[in-house]
Amino acid sequence: MQDMFQATRAHQGIWEGTYTHLDLAAQIVDAHKSRVVCEFPESGDVFYRQHIFFEWDDGHTREDSFEGIIRGDRIWYDTPTFSGSSWETHDGLLLLNLQRKDEPGAHFFEIIAMGATGRQRARTWHWFRDGSLFRRTLCDEKRVD
Repeated sequence: MQDMFQATRAHQGIWEGTYTHLDLAAQIVDAHKSRVVCEFPESGDVFYRQHIFFEWDDGHTREDSFEGIIRGDRIWYDTPTFSGSSWETHDGLLLLNLQRKDEPGAHFFEIIAMGATGRQRARTWHWFRDGSLFRRTLCDEKRVD
């Protein structure tokens, strides 16, 4: 299993940045700071663990954690807010397809691309509700550890 998901494993560490949510007219509907901790436990069934810390300019915060397990050639997630899977392309992109539990009828596709130095990454989310695109999210992050 050590040779599986090498592109995913390259994201291990702590990432800080911003999440910017855009409507269909590319107007900002929300923006906040993020701190994302990506871990790969050495034992047990959990392959991937992520801790997320969000902070808005008005001072309110939110924290979340979730875990993923390997089934076949994907990592599967089932959390209180979403369920779905991620996989890798041959070019090292990470792709996710997640169904939202906290927004009925909504799901998003995420693309994660890391820069050549491994110190910066970009994430884009494409949100659909009942089959119609309604939002995009841009995540710009730098590795801090």
